[in-house]
Amino acid sequence: MIIKTSPTTHSAILSVGSYRPKRLVPNSEIVDRIESSDEWIQQRTGIESRRFAGPDETVITMAKAACESALKRAKLKMADIDTLILSTISYPYQAPSAATELINELGNPKAAAFDISAACAGFCYGVGMASDLVRGGTSKNVLVVGVEKLSDFTDPDDRATAFIFADGAGAVVVGQSAEAKIGPTIWGSDADSRDAILLNPAYTEFRNAPDKGVAQLGWPNISQQGQTVFRWAVYSMSKVGLKALESAGLGVNDLDVFIPHQANIRIIETMVKEMKLPDSVLVADDIRVNGNTSAASIPLAMDVLLEKHPEMHGKLALLIGYGAGLVYAGQVVQLPPAP
Repeated sequence: MIIKTSPTTHSAILSVGSYRPKRLVPNSEIVDRIESSDEWIQQRTGIESRRFAGPDETVITMAKAACESALKRAKLKMADIDTLILSTISYPYQAPSAATELINELGNPKAAAFDISAACAGFCYGVGMASDLVRGGTSKNVLVVGVEKLSDFTDPDDRATAFIFADGAGAVVVGQSAEAKIGPTIWGSDADSRDAILLNPAYTEFRNAPDKGVAQLGWPNISQQGQTVFRWAVYSMSKVGLKALESAGLGVNDLDVFIPHQANIRIIETMVKEMKLPDSVLVADDIRVNGNTSAASIPLAMDVLLEKHPEMHGKLALLIGYGAGLVYAGQVVQLPPAP
């Protein structure tokens, strides 16, 4: 007997939405505590400023605002969404998931919902899974949201990371399409170097040494081996990008837009050179004014790029996310149509 399945359809990104915290933090607010300078930060990373969420801006409130924007632009209601995938590393609860809190806040508590923890690659992981769910008939419309409040987990005195991370949320609706508008996802990991980016100490350390507490163990904060991550990203991710193009049956000359994870402008510029992207390709550089928002960085960069360049709606874009793990994912997508 053959198991009955839904007919395979195609998938597309129908819309994008984002939320940026109200507070803009220039380098001048950070440099004194880490004995640095605005010039040094910009030379090393390209970052001029970033957004930090306030006490009333949480992972959930930011994600909700981004999702509501994406839904409005897709001309859909939350009732039309049957699955929500949320990527974050900064939701402050292990269980239940941030995704279930979010669907409740959005007004559809019966939808399928789950979190993924793939750090800066999480959004591309989510897009890949959403596309497969739609193409396989499991879901009709999927909300994919990347959201971070990394200011809660960044040591303001750490000279290696204090100026890098930021807060925000970005979301897309992935739905059915008559034509293929999301290419195959190229993903993987280099887990033998997973210690290059860490969030320490572990929760179990507080349990096992209750007499020490936060005062001695320290609050969990992000640390990273900057040069290790830089070299890995520059020389490995360009190969991933070219493979994603090849798997979609495309070459660099077919590309209109490049939206990589916004980690470091030098990484982005070197990837462009390594892949030999033509000058005609528009490259997202949201890192300059909004810092590294991990899982939120690609949809945030996508949204602002389309606001600045509305002529890029419906054009072909290469997405690449990479980060803690070390994990990565990328795909070619057709950017959503103008709302």
